[in-house]
Amino acid sequence: MKRRPITTLIFILILLALSIWVNLSDTISITNPFTSTALFSRNVETRLGLDLRGGLQVLLEAPVGTTDADLQTTKTILEKRVNALGVSEVNMQVAPPNRIVAEFPGIDDPQEVVASVKQTGLLEFVDFGDVQLPEGTPIQTDYNNGKTATPHSDLDTPLENRIFHTVMTGSALQTVGVQPSTTGGYEVAFSLKSDYAVLFSDYTRDNVGKYLAIVLDGRVISAPKINSQISDGQGVITGNYTSESANSFAVQLRYGSLPVKIEIAESRQIGPTLGEESVRKSIIAGLIGLSVVILFMLIYYRLPGFIADLALITYALFSMALFKLIPVVLTLPGIAGFILSIGMAVDANILIFERMKEELRSGKPLRTAIDLGWQRAWPSIRDSNLATLITSSILFYFGNTFGASMVKGFAVTLALGVLVSLFTAIIVTRTYLHLVLDNLRSAEHPKWFGL
Repeated sequence: MKRRPITTLIFILILLALSIWVNLSDTISITNPFTSTALFSRNVETRLGLDLRGGLQVLLEAPVGTTDADLQTTKTILEKRVNALGVSEVNMQVAPPNRIVAEFPGIDDPQEVVASVKQTGLLEFVDFGDVQLPEGTPIQTDYNNGKTATPHSDLDTPLENRIFHTVMTGSALQTVGVQPSTTGGYEVAFSLKSDYAVLFSDYTRDNVGKYLAIVLDGRVISAPKINSQISDGQGVITGNYTSESANSFAVQLRYGSLPVKIEIAESRQIGPTLGEESVRKSIIAGLIGLSVVILFMLIYYRLPGFIADLALITYALFSMALFKLIPVVLTLPGIAGFILSIGMAVDANILIFERMKEELRSGKPLRTAIDLGWQRAWPSIRDSNLATLITSSILFYFGNTFGASMVKGFAVTLALGVLVSLFTAIIVTRTYLHLVLDNLRSAEHPKWFGL
């Protein structure tokens, strides 16, 4: 072999070893051998979509006339809210003119997610004075009622008629986080934007010992007592918080307000049993398809077909590693796109081999036939794959614009598969052919080449 094919082969083998490592691992990490500290760590578990893993699908609807900007902002805030709850791999897509499609694969507590999504209104910090009301109590405030606040000392006023004063809204918050408290539990720490720090300092100075309620959508979610003046715009909210309840409360503070009010138009739960069955059938279908393709190439193209099968297995390992590294959330249509890309990878090999056979029939030496076969097949390979990439781009745009996540998944896996197949055809197949066939004489073994 020439120096260049040997160098290319070493490069392919390194990529192949890395791909096998990624495919066989759920977490990959690199550790400093001298200090035993982790230099790099990455979770590479295979991510399954809603139809394979089970979970919850929710259709959210905003008022008619909502602007695209407000709808996009709402989507972003909702994503942050559910991600902060620990719901991973959430997929939300805007579906114009006024809908958002939300998918939550593999969630353990759908009620918590639905409750978090439903909390879409106004977050307020409300002056309760000496009044302490339990969590969940509905109240009215002057901020969202446009009325004059009733004094808190007027205890004869029924609760349902009392109007409390809003000191500030959730827009005043700069950061919110959870930290251990000195008593061994947890507390919620917050900081205010500079514009509100002075306002809050004056208010807490004048209301030490009073209650400042935190109200979401007109319901009390917490009513801490003001223990001292907060002059620097930073404070903590203490209580009997566990790690989970403190984080949940922090999520409500951090992502409590949306630019528009949304309603849950439709929701449906997809059971994990259906997902497991879909995965099983998808694996069987993929193995059958791959086996048939491998057998066909071996029977029809003989020795070059065997080499193509090796390149095809290499292609599959590269693709799966890439899906795990990006990561790509696999759905049934996504797997279909991957299987389709396998067929396109085989198409490239078929074009190369047919051109190569034509050169061998014309009396060209084997090494020359390999190079000429690839060169003359390349324009067809390039054009067909380019057309598929354009189609994938159109499908991706359609799926992203109209909230069709299944179409989007199909487009992503098909496009990635096509790109990897191009690399396989240009680099891997050609290198394997030279590695095995350069020292053979086709005239002595015509049957090995299907001649």
